[in-house]
Amino acid sequence: MKKTVFFFGLVLIGLTGSMAAPPAETDAAVYARTLKKLTDVMVNDVTGPCASARYYAYANLAAYELLYQEQRPATYVAFEGRLRKYPTFAKPQPNAGVDARFGSLYALLRMGEELLPSGYLLEKERDALIKEAKSRYQLSDEQLLATRTYADTLVKKLVKYAAQDGYIKTSGYMRFTPSEQPGSWQPTPPAYSEAYEPYWPTLRPFLLDSAAQFRPKPMVPYSEAKDSPFFRLVKEVYDTTRALTDQQRHIANFWDCNPFFLNQKGHVSFGTKKITPGGHWMGITSIVCTQRNLSLAETVRWHTLVGLTMADAFISCWEEKYHSNRIRPETVINQQIDRDWRPMLQTPPFPEYTSGHSVMSAAVSTVLTALAGEPIGYTDTVEVEFGIPARSFRSFEQAANEAAISRLYGGIHFRDSIENGVAQGRQIGRFVIRQLGLP
Repeated sequence: MKKTVFFFGLVLIGLTGSMAAPPAETDAAVYARTLKKLTDVMVNDVTGPCASARYYAYANLAAYELLYQEQRPATYVAFEGRLRKYPTFAKPQPNAGVDARFGSLYALLRMGEELLPSGYLLEKERDALIKEAKSRYQLSDEQLLATRTYADTLVKKLVKYAAQDGYIKTSGYMRFTPSEQPGSWQPTPPAYSEAYEPYWPTLRPFLLDSAAQFRPKPMVPYSEAKDSPFFRLVKEVYDTTRALTDQQRHIANFWDCNPFFLNQKGHVSFGTKKITPGGHWMGITSIVCTQRNLSLAETVRWHTLVGLTMADAFISCWEEKYHSNRIRPETVINQQIDRDWRPMLQTPPFPEYTSGHSVMSAAVSTVLTALAGEPIGYTDTVEVEFGIPARSFRSFEQAANEAAISRLYGGIHFRDSIENGVAQGRQIGRFVIRQLGLP
């Protein structure tokens, strides 16, 4: 009888051990989870690549500024005097009870509420955060109120700063009219949408001197001659897409990042919402910060610098796109080679040169490598929720190079747009590193 009881006791001990509470989330994981709420709203809103980069920059700035003013982390720099026309912020009063951990998350959500078209969807997340703060951070009602009041003050000033960057004015400009000049961009199937954000270069950059500061090498000139350098670029896209390997197809899909893929079934059309290129790289940043178990301050710093970099990269890239106004592969191939050819990926509605993926990915990977201090391997699971399997990379640079060449596999960019876009992005990344004093 005693043996039976003893054995049963061992079973209970084993069960109790197996039912132990999971380890608490790290600060890096909590920040990544909170930022993902903003990404989900952007996916819901079908936010485009330029706008999403802008939103990420401002939202992370709110968290950064609160931490900087309250804690002055050693690796942080003052953005006043570094970011163009950046406002002055006041430190919280000594012993005011402001909590940086809760405050940074609260500021992040509040900035999202204020900026995103469907920001109201974040209200319930903000309310849940407030309820959670008492147990997670052991805050009193007085501390919660003091932190929220201070964070709301920062957010209000940042919202005003964002309102002065020129974005609001772009909606009032005249619609972009495609040129009739041979070799110029034309709307493409299946939706033949009007040009996306033709006035984005008019926005105030965060760090760049101007949108045209890092114009790329001139593109290969348009030509219809079959022996011309341009036609060789066209033929490369055509030949490559007709002989894609399974691996190349996977790479193209993995980096597609089309926020609104238009599906057509007979006479019925419907859209599939997905993440943007900026959302993908922000997700990569979250993965690596969590993997390395970075402190909250470092996690916020990484995300903020990535946000600023991608925002300026899109301003730079879009300046060149509407300066060169180059035709897309789909248009020229249909006109001169094969009228029934379609690229693997849907052609996005804006000019071809340079490749946005190439510019932004190269810029961000350059900054992330500087932040890490060395190449870092990681597994990218950002697109798993959209049905795309994970991919592993040895470094940020490898991922950026793959993102760039994916646009050739997808049939939406020429090689010079990809290679010169990577060079353009690396210049931007190195400039950000110098301006912010990174090693």
